[in-house]
Parts: sequence; C-alpha cells; structure tokens
Amino acid sequence: MSYIPHTEADRRAMLKRVGVASIDELFDEIPAAVRLKRPLAIDLGLTQMEVEAELNRLSAANAAATATCFAGGGAYDRYIPAAERSLLQRGEFLTAYTPYQAETSQGTLQFTFEFQSLMCELTGMEVANASMYDGSTAAAEAAAMARAATGRHAVAVSAGLNPEYRQVIDTYAEGLEFPVRDSVDGETAALIVPQVDFLGRLVDVTAAAKQAHDAGALLVVVTDPSLLGVLEAPGHLGADIVVGDGQTLGLPMSYGGPSFGFFASKMDLVRRMPGRIVGIAHDHDGRRGFVLTLQAREQHIRRAKATSNICTNQAYCALAATIYLTLLGPQGLREVGELSYQKAHYAAEQLSRVPGVRLAHPDAPFFCEFAMRAPKPMVAPLLERGYLVGPDLGRWFPDLKDAFLVAVTEKRTKAEIDGLVAAVREVLA
Repeated sequence: MSYIPHTEADRRAMLKRVGVASIDELFDEIPAAVRLKRPLAIDLGLTQMEVEAELNRLSAANAAATATCFAGGGAYDRYIPAAERSLLQRGEFLTAYTPYQAETSQGTLQFTFEFQSLMCELTGMEVANASMYDGSTAAAEAAAMARAATGRHAVAVSAGLNPEYRQVIDTYAEGLEFPVRDSVDGETAALIVPQVDFLGRLVDVTAAAKQAHDAGALLVVVTDPSLLGVLEAPGHLGADIVVGDGQTLGLPMSYGGPSFGFFASKMDLVRRMPGRIVGIAHDHDGRRGFVLTLQAREQHIRRAKATSNICTNQAYCALAATIYLTLLGPQGLREVGELSYQKAHYAAEQLSRVPGVRLAHPDAPFFCEFAMRAPKPMVAPLLERGYLVGPDLGRWFPDLKDAFLVAVTEKRTKAEIDGLVAAVREVLA
C-alpha cells in the first residue's frame, strides 16, 4: 500500500529513511543555478476520496459531456460495441509491453499483424505499419517519406486539409527545412489531399492523383477510415500513401485523445516507411510465427540522417480498432457509412429550412459533415440548449466566420436531429 506524507513529521521521517537531512540535500546533485529558490505554490496532497470528489465536481461543470454531440472537425461521436470494451480490459492486453522479444510476444504481434492487414484492406494499399501517434503526425511523416523517396524538396498541401494537420506538417517542415506550398510544380515531392475535406466536402482523389503524377510527385491521401465501408479505397483511386486518424474506429472522443494514426503505402515505398512493421515467418518445422520486420532502428544508428525517428506506436488504440472492425465486419462498416450519410443529408435539409440558415457550400457534395452559415454565432447558444456543434470555422477561415460545422454520425436519431433544428430556430428567434 502506498503512503503519502501529509505532515512535516512524515516528511522528516521519509528523508531520514533515505539517508538525507533535508529536501535540499536530496536534490543536491541538481546544479544550484537551475533549482527553484522558493517553495512550490501548491497545497498538500489530497486523499483518494477528496480527489474523486473534486474530479466529479469538475466533470459536472462540463456541459459538453452531457450534450447531444453534432461536433466534428476531426473527432466524432461514433458507436462503440460493448464487446470491444470488455475485450480491451483483459489483463493480457492492458499489461502488454513493446514486443522486443518476438518469441514472448506472439499475441501482441498477431493482433498488430491483423491491424496492418485490416488497414491495407480498408485503404487499398499493399503494406501498412503498426500505427502511429495520430493522423496529423502520420500526414507529416508521409511528407518526409515522400521527400526521401523522390529526392525532391517541397510538399504541396491542399487548402481543404484539416488546419491542425497543416500546423503539424509546418512544424516538421521547419525542423527538416523544406517548403510547404499550395500548388504542385517540378520540385514537389508529394501532394497531400483529404478524401473528405475539413468542411465535409468530398474531394476528387482521381483528379488529384493525375495532377501529382503528371508532375512526378507522389499522392498522399488523408482519409477517415470509418467512411471506407462506402467510399472507394484511396489506393484504388491512385494514392501512393494513405494516412489518417483512427479515432472513429471504436475510440471515444475523450477530449481529443488518445487515438492512433494509420499509415499505408505501395510496396515499393516500404523500406522508407516510418515506425514498425509486423510480418509472418516460419520456423524450421514450418510453424507460423509473428516477428518485427524491416525495423532497422535508424533513429539509433543514423540519428539525424535517419528517414524517420518515429519508433513508438499507439498499440492499445490500434487494438481497439482491430476489435471494432472485426466485430462490425464489412457489412457493419458499410451500414455505419450509409446511416451517417443519410442522417447528415436529412439534417442539412432540415437546417436549411430555418430562415437565415443555409449551407456554406450548397453545390459541393458532402458525406456526413457540413458547414452551415447563420446570421449570428451558434456554438455557445446551442450548447446552452444541450446541443454540441462546431467548431467555429472563423478560427481558420475568415470568410466562414459566420459558419459552424455539423457532423452527423450513425448514433444520432431523427428526434435528436429535429431537436437540433428546433434549437437553432429558438436561438435565431
């Protein structure tokens, strides 16, 4: 049982036990120039009951947690099967560690191999890695990988890409010293486009592939995997690399994380792929086994000259996606997409009937997310009425400061959609 010292006597006793006379002596190895010269302005520790009470108080103040969720912009309120949660709580999964020793990590390596296989099937690509931190870092790593593969310098990014993905790519670009542009030219290593853009609009991936390939560049497609039960796999449309975020595959929104990124490509790019890859091998007697393969550990050997310094992946979150996809199967994933599409278009039609409210892009096809213009701010007033929408688009797009995003997943009911429409009418009244 752990012990937390609450009193001065407790602290003195603990210092004596470790053989020092004071806190200063305990930290004597730290240079004085970098040590804090005053006490920390924090209270003493709380008991477990006090912490739980404080967390419950803070949680109760979060209106968004109890609101009906129509929020989009990169995180979505999708259905999570109860069986998935039960399986994830098994001790074998909760306590598993990085599979450095393949012979003792067969279970972890097997589900990772299955995850890779599922990502290849969804994206239409030939090889996938064992997952990454999130969608934004996967997109940035794709940019770096394309530069290494083509020998070219610049990267072109679609204006429709999630603005936060663009920020991460810009961060990589600053460190790796490559330009990020809005158009393709003879120096472009990769064109990065979303399959469904940040405003919910469908993108012509085939046309983007032609544009990239005609210029000698690779095409990187960022996609939402939960929509690939209905949308064509990007690999069948000309993509060279397919990346994205897996939050929609059985992971809760959780205030923005954790999630995982997926990364898939054509086979001829596999030796430049970041992260780790699990493969199948056979022993002397022909028995199947799972192993880590193509893991050169460049980040340890070549350091700054390495193709990538990524070695960690979100294995537990990738496991959740593997269980989710296995439980739903192809038909279930297709139903997720179809329901989302149908309900979103019903919602857009009903909202457009409210005086003063209209689609921001009425001529653009969309899937399950869309931008609405309104004569006054809507995000905060709707939250007060129990409906979470957004985010406000003016944060990134000045010409859309009067617009907000609405995302409709398979979980939303007709009654909830009609309730949102009524709330919008009430706000505008």
